[in-house]
Amino acid sequence: MLNLTPFLKAYAGWRLRALARLDPAAAQERTLLRLTARARDTRFGRAHGYGAIRNVADFQARVPLRRYEDFWREYWSGAFPHLAGVTWPGTVPYFALTSGTTSGSTKYIPLTREMRRSNVRAGLDVLCHHVRARPHTQFFGGKSFMLGGSTALREEAPGIHSGDLSGIATLTLPAYAAPYAFPDAKTALLSDWEEKIAILAERALDEDIRALTGTPSWVLILLERVRALRRARGDEGPLFPRLELFIHGGVNFAPYRHRFQTLFAGQNIDQREVYPASEGFIAHADRGWGEGLLLHLDHGLFFEFVPIEELNAPSPTRHWVGTIETGINYAVVMTTCAGLHAYVIGDTVRFIGLDPPRLLITGRTSYGLSAFGEHLIAEEIETAVAEAAEALGLDVTDYSLGAEYPGPGRATGGHLYICEFAAGIPPEATLTRFAALIDAALARLNEDYAAHRGGGFGMDAPQVLALPPGSFAHWMKARGKLGGQHKVARIINDPALWADLKAFAARAQ
Repeated sequence: MLNLTPFLKAYAGWRLRALARLDPAAAQERTLLRLTARARDTRFGRAHGYGAIRNVADFQARVPLRRYEDFWREYWSGAFPHLAGVTWPGTVPYFALTSGTTSGSTKYIPLTREMRRSNVRAGLDVLCHHVRARPHTQFFGGKSFMLGGSTALREEAPGIHSGDLSGIATLTLPAYAAPYAFPDAKTALLSDWEEKIAILAERALDEDIRALTGTPSWVLILLERVRALRRARGDEGPLFPRLELFIHGGVNFAPYRHRFQTLFAGQNIDQREVYPASEGFIAHADRGWGEGLLLHLDHGLFFEFVPIEELNAPSPTRHWVGTIETGINYAVVMTTCAGLHAYVIGDTVRFIGLDPPRLLITGRTSYGLSAFGEHLIAEEIETAVAEAAEALGLDVTDYSLGAEYPGPGRATGGHLYICEFAAGIPPEATLTRFAALIDAALARLNEDYAAHRGGGFGMDAPQVLALPPGSFAHWMKARGKLGGQHKVARIINDPALWADLKAFAARAQ
């Protein structure tokens, strides 16, 4: 197998110089005009006068914000699965299946060939920054392990398929990258997650793994299995001796960071967060931990940002790279080379730098908690849990949070954290301290929360219910959501889903 690392280094040098010269606003406006020109003769383009769009202001005046349900009702449902010339020219060959962590409804997100190329370019940008951080890399000297969903796709019509986004990505890898991919096609096809993990852990032992990619919670399960297998062989060395890059995304990494540092102890592994959504690959870490994610400006995606408090207003303010500010919680809106136009994807971000734009993911537009007027966002909750865990030396494997409302025998409501810890259920005194530290952190981070907790009149102190290791995986399996890109819901506002988790927790204790 030819080592392509010299070619990667040459490309990285060219690409990094190009990124350094890139003007953010000019790149984004140029991207938008290319997208509207391509979609001008589609049904959507004709309806919105794309032929007359000359700048960002023209676009925003002609194209209102829409959500998935709007596109499905107005444009996609009648033609599905044959979306040819509807919101993007040509036939859409793939649909990425996605369902929100707080909802069970499946969405079909169009995935065009142009979007596949966009995703590949974004992945190469991640590798370029890896080369800059590790100039002596031998990335293509071994295999890249992608722990993703099944590559078994459903045929919606001849030549049109739907399935897991990571599965589609694996099946459509560029020819130059395919020989370096692990696992093999037969194993990648497996949909039984437990069987897949067991097989992958066994086979990876003797592979030269240079890169590892996946959702942190599922990667930890894999690595624990690999560690057990190595110890059974009498091997206490590194899990993957030549691993040099760990790419993670999908969930907040803070609660998992300590465990990965332990598992990777003694190795110089470049750990990079990425922000890939079903709608497009949005950003990646070009610097160190906590320094934000670099927005992808020239990959066929145009971004708008709406202050979260204005999202449902009749005429919300629509910022773009040319007008964004730091420190504001924005809802992300995208126009893409897959036929999404002013599409509200449901994520929220906050910028910490503008030239170039760097952001932090703060949560979901529907992924906050304000059962009692406390107005918490996901970023605040995740920060509080991570701080409390670090202070007590706890490794939180997974957790979910929901509201417990007043009722018979309970005058005020509060929050319940259902948590799983790597080392087992901590002593009751530790759990009490854990809850108190979360409470104090949230009061520091959020004035509304502090006001409602003041004197204990508006809200009770939070409570923590601990589950045995492996419980969340069993719950996800029971719901048919085990593995792949499925994530444990951090904040659960759906009463039925919350009741289901509590009932499961009662049985698991």
